[in-house]
Amino acid sequence: MAFVIPIVIFALLFWWFYRKPKTQSKHQATIAGILESNVRYYQQLRVEDKPRFVKEVSEFMDSVTIEGVGTKVEILDKVLIAASAVIPIFSFPGWRYRNLTNVILYPDTFDEKYQFEGDRRNILGMVGSGPLNGQMLLSQSALRQGFSEHNGKSNTAIHEFVHLVDKTDGAVDGMPESLLRNSYSIPWLKVMHEEIKRIETGESDINPYAAMNQSEFLAVVSEYFFVKPDTMKEHHPELYALLSGMFKQDPNAAAQ
Repeated sequence: MAFVIPIVIFALLFWWFYRKPKTQSKHQATIAGILESNVRYYQQLRVEDKPRFVKEVSEFMDSVTIEGVGTKVEILDKVLIAASAVIPIFSFPGWRYRNLTNVILYPDTFDEKYQFEGDRRNILGMVGSGPLNGQMLLSQSALRQGFSEHNGKSNTAIHEFVHLVDKTDGAVDGMPESLLRNSYSIPWLKVMHEEIKRIETGESDINPYAAMNQSEFLAVVSEYFFVKPDTMKEHHPELYALLSGMFKQDPNAAAQ
């Protein structure tokens, strides 16, 4: 009997350690399938980069709580949220959103009091502050629309994650120190203010919301950069080049 117990323990340990990678592999295969079907950015990645993208999406899903209020959160929603988090920082391996613990998903637009019923619902997403610090609120319908084939230049979830990247230096000001090297700061400010003037005079195809302030400009043009890189590069080559340097990515080249 004394010999049986160690054998049983060894057998159980053997089963556990060899079972766990298979479970993880199946989980990551599910993620990869959803990404391949729904996320154009992932579809256009080099084959050798896709496993790392899947891994980072999986790690985000494991580290951040994603919950629904008034709606059921499906695996599709979790993968799309995680993909939105990974896309802006994919060229920065090891990046972690240390200023985020929860993502709360609402069925549709909500108001400034976080209600999703009534006539004043016009918010698609927001990064929480004060009592909601560390949380992000997103519209489920806007999240899914952002990855639709028929979507324009917008992606609400990417927009909000760029705000979080901007916030890592302590100020949401459109000048993220984690992305902007010193040599980029002055050209970035120059192009930003010139483009805001064009937006205000109706001479730009960029969403007018970008003219609200520097932070919104960064978030809005980042959506454009990742969703329609070919169009942005054609219409805004200087802005595209600056964003490419900041994010260390060239999504237009990947799309060719």
